[in-house]
Amino acid sequence: MTVAAERSREAPGVQPVIGVLALQGDVREHLAALAECGVIARPVRRPGEVAQVDALIIPGGESTTMSKLALAFDVYEPIRDRLRDGMPAFGTCAGMIMLADDVLDGRPDQRSFGGLAIQVRRNAFGRQVDSFERQVEIAGVEGGPVTAVFIRAPWVEKVTGEVEVLGQVGDGPEARIVAVRQGNLLATSFHPELTGDLRLHRLFVDMVRAARS
Repeated sequence: MTVAAERSREAPGVQPVIGVLALQGDVREHLAALAECGVIARPVRRPGEVAQVDALIIPGGESTTMSKLALAFDVYEPIRDRLRDGMPAFGTCAGMIMLADDVLDGRPDQRSFGGLAIQVRRNAFGRQVDSFERQVEIAGVEGGPVTAVFIRAPWVEKVTGEVEVLGQVGDGPEARIVAVRQGNLLATSFHPELTGDLRLHRLFVDMVRAARS
């Protein structure tokens, strides 16, 4: 039995341990946001560390680089296996791409962890110079829209199965899906860790606590 499985049997008062994949991207920002949410936050970059967390955040960054590093650091298979076993995960920007079952415009050798029944398009909103902020209503998040920071962001082209669309930008046929949830998996096209708004991190923490119970 893994350390994470043992922890799931501990007393309800024990705080969950949430890892942040620390290969590339906005690692420190996510760790700080999780700490403010009152959970134990740890960087994850080795196979043994994957086994020691209850959940994982896959941060923004560059998805092709992240894919190569996950293989180089031998965490690709352990993370994929934990996701298949139901480990909660939250992917932001490149992290959404890494959780998608189907990636458009990716490199031929690019690999995702999978788990989310979505088709996602890389860099769909444009290059770095096309970065922007937008107010986005997120289903299940109270207190009004969140400020969403889009940096070389993907969008979701298609959802299937039990994927719930939580947020989108635009209206009508031009609307683009930017936040989704499927069971224990949450993903956004944008970077909630850059705004100081903890509501999406708190939503994920609540998902993790529900999964542990």
